[in-house]
Amino acid sequence: MSRRHVDLYGDTAREPLLASSNTLITTDSDSEDDVFERRLDPSDDQRKLSYEEAVEEAGFGLSHGLLLVVCGWANASDAVEILCVSFLLPTARCDLHLSSANMGLLIASIFLGMMLGGCVWGYLADQIGRRRVLVISLAVNGTFGAGASLAPSFWLFLLLRFLSGIGVGGSIPVIFSYFSEFQPRKRRGAMISALATFWMAGNILAAGAAWMIIPRTFLHVELGGLDFQSWRVFVVVCSAPSLTSALIFSLAMPESPRFLMEAGREEEALAVFLWMYKLNYRGNLKSFPAAGLLVVPKEERGGREPVVRAGRSQCICHFLQQVQATVTQLFTGPLTSRSFALLIIFYCISFGYYGLWMWLPEFFKRAEEGGSPCSNMSRAQSHENVSCYPVKTAVYMEGFITAASNLPGNIFTILLMDVVGGKTLLSGSLLVSSVSVFLIYEVRTKGQSLLMSCVFSGVSVISWNALDVVGTELYPTHLRSSALGFFAGVGRVAAIMGNVVFGQLMDSNCALPIVVVAALLLVGGLAALRLPCTKQTELT
Repeated sequence: MSRRHVDLYGDTAREPLLASSNTLITTDSDSEDDVFERRLDPSDDQRKLSYEEAVEEAGFGLSHGLLLVVCGWANASDAVEILCVSFLLPTARCDLHLSSANMGLLIASIFLGMMLGGCVWGYLADQIGRRRVLVISLAVNGTFGAGASLAPSFWLFLLLRFLSGIGVGGSIPVIFSYFSEFQPRKRRGAMISALATFWMAGNILAAGAAWMIIPRTFLHVELGGLDFQSWRVFVVVCSAPSLTSALIFSLAMPESPRFLMEAGREEEALAVFLWMYKLNYRGNLKSFPAAGLLVVPKEERGGREPVVRAGRSQCICHFLQQVQATVTQLFTGPLTSRSFALLIIFYCISFGYYGLWMWLPEFFKRAEEGGSPCSNMSRAQSHENVSCYPVKTAVYMEGFITAASNLPGNIFTILLMDVVGGKTLLSGSLLVSSVSVFLIYEVRTKGQSLLMSCVFSGVSVISWNALDVVGTELYPTHLRSSALGFFAGVGRVAAIMGNVVFGQLMDSNCALPIVVVAALLLVGGLAALRLPCTKQTELT
């Protein structure tokens, strides 16, 4: 949608045109053929809709499909940016002179950036709007991600990936808040599950790009003293989805109508609903039955006081106080028990998933050298004495297969989310994931390792999809992005710890972190049982 203003007032008395029974609404840039004609029944002259009523009346159709594609591409771009590091490690470790410990630090730096970004961007999204934060965070992600391809040393590469992670930390929680606030209640679970499947698409895209690009060692040029190898080309390619997503949101997408209503911006919110209505009922003369929207009174709005314009230090202190106050609300009153349960779940699943998943290409590489990567530790050797070339394409083929194994879990989630409920799927999938991870420890061959990795991938994605749905439904609008950002930050701490642990133990006792991952996923599954049921609940 172009950023157009809907003229809701007459030319003379400035009376709201929405109160008339025969209304013609146009936008500044509309042609005569593009005029949206809307006639209200007399009985609807003074009717004002709540948020949930307006979403229902706007219908379901083309606008939601457009939102799914655009938000899905943004979600996929985050997956590409995070996972690209795990795919380039088996080759980049030679050029950057990386040990296993350094590889763990490199992966951890991304999640450290995501932790900081999640808290800051999530808070800002609840203050200045979802769309604006998405544009900025996606641009930060893509810009620094691409810049990392030019880093000549490990420490500069690590710094740039950290800065890229700050951008990723903003877009991941905000994209789900933004998307959920356009969805009708009865379809919200399935639509958020569909959005979550784009993480799999990003995973497959990253794995496929790695398979196609990194083994092509002829894709390199000399840039001064820098040998621009094929893995650096791969890094540049991985930044493209984030940059294109930022561009699309800045040029074509509206702000969340729920956020606009909470901020008291009734006319802008109504314009968004009319945009949805027009797309969903193309060619249909049915009218949008409303004279306006029931916005939240100013005194009842939460957390949207403008930042004090004072000195820089005072602004920073005020900002930190606001963030602290917001986080405190998450652990106050009826939100306390669900917040503690989510705290445990995010920590357990993030330590387990990212701690293991980011190292799967390294597992496959060691299995390619013969046997299980953990059962025969005599094969562990210093990376300084190992050649990365020629690149073994089987490592990337296996990564692609593992990424594609997300598909059954995603289909399963979409079909059953609104039937079974997010709580049940979250708890059950975490428990099954725990068992599948423990069995990875027991494998003895390369084929068994690939099979169990695929099982873990297919089951764990159900956990993430369910967590995305449950997380958006547990908190009110003025806390939703902040809550998701905070818990995502907790997850990043866990991911950092998981990758540092794997990095330290991969060459000495890689079975230990695998057992720890299995135990944590079990704890997370039990904690999910403490969450309230949110199936088809209304957003507050």
